[in-house]
Amino acid sequence: MGADFVMLSLPPIVIGILAGIACALPGNFLLLRRQSMVGDAISHVVLPGIVIAFLLTGTARPLVMILGAGLAAIVSVALIEAITRFGRVEPGAAMGVVFTAMFAGGVLILERTGAGGVHLDVQHALYGNLESLIWLDATGWRSLADPAALAGLPPELGLLAAVTALVAGFVAMLWQPLKIATFDEGFAATLGLPVRALSLALIMVAAMACVAAFSAVGSILVLAMLICPPAAARLMTDRLEHQVMLSLGLASLAAILGYLLAGYGPLWLGLSSSVSAAGMIATVSGAILALAAATGRHRLRAT
Repeated sequence: MGADFVMLSLPPIVIGILAGIACALPGNFLLLRRQSMVGDAISHVVLPGIVIAFLLTGTARPLVMILGAGLAAIVSVALIEAITRFGRVEPGAAMGVVFTAMFAGGVLILERTGAGGVHLDVQHALYGNLESLIWLDATGWRSLADPAALAGLPPELGLLAAVTALVAGFVAMLWQPLKIATFDEGFAATLGLPVRALSLALIMVAAMACVAAFSAVGSILVLAMLICPPAAARLMTDRLEHQVMLSLGLASLAAILGYLLAGYGPLWLGLSSSVSAAGMIATVSGAILALAAATGRHRLRAT
C-alpha cells in the first residue's frame, strides 16, 4: 500500500501543494491591491505560446512550455501597446481584446492541429495533467533517500519546487517594502521606495508562478489558488503576516483534500471512475472560501 501511494499519489499531491503555495504567496498582495484577476489575464495569454512551443518542438517539457509562455507574454504586451496607441482606446479595453483573442487563438490552434490529439488539448489546458505525474521509479518510502530513484521524479515537481523557492525568496527579501507599498503607495513613494518597480516585480513573480504551474495543474487551478486561499485567509484575520501563513496552509489543505476526494470520493459514492484532481482541488478551494465568507471574523471589514 505504501509503495503504491509513493508511486501514484505522493508526487501529484506535492506538486499540487507547491503550485498552491507558489500562487498563493503573490496572490495575497495582488488581492490587497485589487489585482487578483492578473492571474486570469496570464492564463489567457500563455495558452497560444504553450501550444505553438509544443508544435515547434514536439515536446511538452516544462522548460519549453515556459519559454513559449514567456514569448506569448511579450507578444501580448506589444499588441496591447499597439492597440492603445494606434486604435486610441483605453488600456483596459485593449487588454480585454488581446487576452480574449489570444486565448481563443490558442484553443483554435489546439483544435485544428495535431496537438489536441497527442498530449496537449483543451482539457489539459484547463485541468492540467496532475493525475499522470506519477513516480514510476519509486518502490516505497525508501525511494525518498535513493538518488537513482529521485532522478525519475516528474520534472514538473523540480520546476515547481525551484519556482516556489524563488517566489518565497522574493517575498521574504522584499517583505517590508511590499507591505508598505501594498497598503499605502503614496506613503511608500515619500519614503523613496520604487513603487512602480515593486508592482511590476510582483506581477512578474505572479506570472512566473502561474506559468510554472500551468502545464501541471491547468488554468482553473492556477486561478483558484491565486485567489481563493488568500481571500479566505483575508476573511479570517486582519494581519498580513497571519494572512500569508493562513493562505499557505489553506492552499496545502485544499491540494491534499482535493486530490484525495478526486480519487476516492466517487468510489465512496458507488461510482466507477475518478474525477479531475485539479478540478476537485479548485472546488475544495472555493468551498473553503465560502466557509470563510460565512464564518470569518473579518468578513465585514474585508469588503
